[in-house]
Amino acid sequence: MFKNLLLFAFVAASLNANAGNKIRIYFNHPVNTSVSTGVNAVYLPGVSSADTIVAYIDRAKYSIDIAQFEYIQDASYGAYANIAAAVDSAYARGVTVRWIFDSSISNSGMSVLDPAIHTLTRPGGSGIMHNKFIIIDANSADPNDPVVWSGSYDWTSHMMYAEYNNMLFLQDQALARAYTAEFNQMWGSSTAIPDATAAKFGAAKSDLGAHIFHIDGHLVELYFSPSDGTNNHIQDAISSANTDLYFGMYTFTYTANANMIVDKFHTGVYVSGIDDNFSNPYTPYDLFTTYLGSHFKVYSGSGVYHSKELIVDPSDTCSDPLVLTGSHNWSLSADNNNDENTLIIHSDTIANMYYQSFYADFISLGGTLSSVPGCGAVVSVKNVEENNISIFPNPTNGNITVRYELQAFQNVSIDLYDIFGQRIQTAANIDPQQRGEHSYQLSVNQPGVYYLKMTIGGRHHTQKIIVTTP
Repeated sequence: MFKNLLLFAFVAASLNANAGNKIRIYFNHPVNTSVSTGVNAVYLPGVSSADTIVAYIDRAKYSIDIAQFEYIQDASYGAYANIAAAVDSAYARGVTVRWIFDSSISNSGMSVLDPAIHTLTRPGGSGIMHNKFIIIDANSADPNDPVVWSGSYDWTSHMMYAEYNNMLFLQDQALARAYTAEFNQMWGSSTAIPDATAAKFGAAKSDLGAHIFHIDGHLVELYFSPSDGTNNHIQDAISSANTDLYFGMYTFTYTANANMIVDKFHTGVYVSGIDDNFSNPYTPYDLFTTYLGSHFKVYSGSGVYHSKELIVDPSDTCSDPLVLTGSHNWSLSADNNNDENTLIIHSDTIANMYYQSFYADFISLGGTLSSVPGCGAVVSVKNVEENNISIFPNPTNGNITVRYELQAFQNVSIDLYDIFGQRIQTAANIDPQQRGEHSYQLSVNQPGVYYLKMTIGGRHHTQKIIVTTP
């Protein structure tokens, strides 16, 4: 899996003080900047959220592709900028517009759209077109033009004002083209006119293979459902947690994911989560209530907790801090039937921005969150203590010794990665290894930052290695 191959890519780059200018993130409920590590998360109340979406639509020069589950231009919870009118204006100035929506709900906002604009709906059946994304100017000759909007928002006043959501704008042509290829599968063509006979939704779609991107020095992963095995990548992200893990979810019915989170909690990772009350009847809710205790909160207020987010190791820059978000609820339907999109962004800065939002939400529900020690993961420390792991010297001029002790027969793997996620050496891969002390030597010729990954009996230990000039 790409997550396993690139687990530690660009972590060094993500240590910069800001997230760059090509990834913009917004939340529609207040954030708590007291836990900021340098870049404050941005709170956009409902009306401002829609204004921001419209502002990006207004800047489109050539093309706008929209895949949006629900659009109702209502004012039940407050008026918001008319998105269809902004799209009509873009079309009137010569921008090519294509729009896919779901047929299972009214989507009454579409009635405002210029009838000359081509649209397509997913036929009814076992799944829904649940995507939330906009692609702007994907094929512009200027690589600075293409932008992708995504996140958890549907377009209703309820979603803008009352429900908890996050959204992202990513300025990157390669990413925009990957989204466009997915859009074209559902559209049935690459032209302005859809081909309903060739359109593919749900399980009929293919994995198009474009998953790894580098945006502003951050590794970004992209997966679509159900073709790309998205839940496998969600589980990879959960498994990567060494120090702390936070989740917020509307629909959480995938028991295997819940078990993995509970297991992380039991091995010493600091875990906290929020589920919407919609998840109440399902097994994950019971598991979290039983095992996480005060570390788990349920939202049952006005609206719903609609975000779909996972935050891994925001407190541990020695690990691989990341955020996972998008349209994908953690359910079998999302993974097997629905059209969904998921982003995983590896960045300690962006992870902290999402943590500022989660922190405010969790506190507002009457919870408390403890400060988690930084560099040096809880699970890794426990693993070190149990197995007497030593990795030295560090920094080094290129020669590295790895020494550890096994109290029982256990599976062991030791791999060294560069900052681009390429595995450059494998010191051990033994299934199983006998009890006793073991020692291995590694040698690196080029100075730089490397990551040593050890797995002993299913537990992971990650160590950043600094190689100086010999």
